[in-house]
Amino acid sequence: MSKEVSEEGQAHHHGKDYADPPPAPLIDFDELRRWSFYRAPIAEFVATLLFLYITVATVIGHKNSPGDCGGVGLLGIAWAFGGMIFVLVYCTAGISGGHINPAVTFGLFLARKVSLIRAVAYMVAQSLGAIVGVGLVKAFQKHKYNSVGGGANSVASGYSKGTALGAEIIGTFVLVYTVFSATDPKRSARDSHVPVLAPLPIGFAVFIVHLATIPITGTGINPARSFGAAVIYNNDKIWDDHWIFWVGPFVGALAAAAYHQYILRAAAIKALGSFRSNPSN
Repeated sequence: MSKEVSEEGQAHHHGKDYADPPPAPLIDFDELRRWSFYRAPIAEFVATLLFLYITVATVIGHKNSPGDCGGVGLLGIAWAFGGMIFVLVYCTAGISGGHINPAVTFGLFLARKVSLIRAVAYMVAQSLGAIVGVGLVKAFQKHKYNSVGGGANSVASGYSKGTALGAEIIGTFVLVYTVFSATDPKRSARDSHVPVLAPLPIGFAVFIVHLATIPITGTGINPARSFGAAVIYNNDKIWDDHWIFWVGPFVGALAAAAYHQYILRAAAIKALGSFRSNPSN
């Protein structure tokens, strides 16, 4: 790590081959004067609505299929979630950053990529979009929706709440760590010979986490997804387990942000080195 910090110091004097965006202010009231601020939560609302509509409809369709081979299966459900994230992140990245997930927004807020005002606006828009998206599924196929659990997240039989919480933490860590890595300006500059479309690894992260976690919790890793389904299905068992799908993703996002920013990017060591090299200190 000391070698990397040394290289960073040399790059600072000779000119970096990449540029980190400045940290977002904690509270930026100037944002409220720009249309770009308001269109971003609208994009998050619509994207989360579409995400929940397609994915929960896929889950409902699979559970209503006759026999084990009649539906898309676990693999198909995982593809639906991962594929929709790929599509929607690609569509909205230039407008809102394509978060579509309060855990992702929380992780980026901790890393000072977005302001507190924007983070709160995104989370509210994502949660409302999720409610509307699941509501549309129920409106279009109410009987089937009610008969198979509404696509809501809960702890599966045979698993403890501690296991479910751990699965949500690890799954969200994989997702948010991928988001940081795929959008890292340093990686983009150093690996420019390897073109990477950022939504692709993010979508694949969602896909593989679903493969591992569907049997345990149905896979949350997105508090808005879990909240929207819980509100529309409105079942006591779902609400009893619901805290897991907020605490787990937020803890996972916190861990991923800390790991990427303070270990891989050595932010703490760089700050300490800058402090020591300042003659006024």
